[in-house]
Amino acid sequence: MRKMYLFGLGALLSASTLFYSGCGKNGINIFSIDNDKELGLQTKAQIEADPAQFPILNPASNQAAYAYLYSMRDDILNSGKITYKNQFAWEIYIIDDDNTVNAFCTPGGYIYVYTGLIKYLDNKSSLAGVMGHEMAHADRRHSTNQLTKRYGVQTLLDILVGNDQNMLTQIGAELISLSFSRSDEKDADTYSVNYLCPTKYRADGAADFFIKLNNHGGSGVPAFLSTHPNPDNRVQNIQAQATSNNCVSTIPAAEEDQGYLQFRSLF
Repeated sequence: MRKMYLFGLGALLSASTLFYSGCGKNGINIFSIDNDKELGLQTKAQIEADPAQFPILNPASNQAAYAYLYSMRDDILNSGKITYKNQFAWEIYIIDDDNTVNAFCTPGGYIYVYTGLIKYLDNKSSLAGVMGHEMAHADRRHSTNQLTKRYGVQTLLDILVGNDQNMLTQIGAELISLSFSRSDEKDADTYSVNYLCPTKYRADGAADFFIKLNNHGGSGVPAFLSTHPNPDNRVQNIQAQATSNNCVSTIPAAEEDQGYLQFRSLF
């Protein structure tokens, strides 16, 4: 089976009750924080109900693997840069699929990491960079911001009061394939650097994913890069941001490389 490179495409979503939350840092978002949390819970339930497409590894029988990822998550959460650190769940699930090089984070902070991504990357900071990027999509509320922009406040309010059930059906069908905009991807790249800068990891770890894509040549480049910033630009932007922030990595070489290889061998 051909590998699927989906980093940055975002998460599966499902419909939720809508409440107007006013103007946030990314503009008007008709969804409240509680709506984001409910979206995440509903998406989690949808994923768990489809083990054929989403074969999640059991945390009880994969304790070492989950402990490794939760330690990484905790480092990012404790950076002091996560806005909704205490409001969102920030639960982690590993999807046992070596042919999909992907990770995503739903609204409300449910993080999904594919074994294909873990095996594709070469060191700990690389994975931390991807995790920071995906957590940024949730923390910056990109999914619900985009839904508000796409359909408009009035349309969503009409749905809220039950005046447009046909539109509700349409939105529910489209949510499962929602992807992020160029600006959202750039924002998530930037915030991945911001999140990692106070930690021990290389703050530009997310750039490693795109560097490796470039090294593999055109045949390995995912389709989403035709509509999003190309790998070269993303690498340059991420590295420039880390330099501008004066970020310095303190992660020991043994943990960065050999420790990651030991973690990768668990799968």
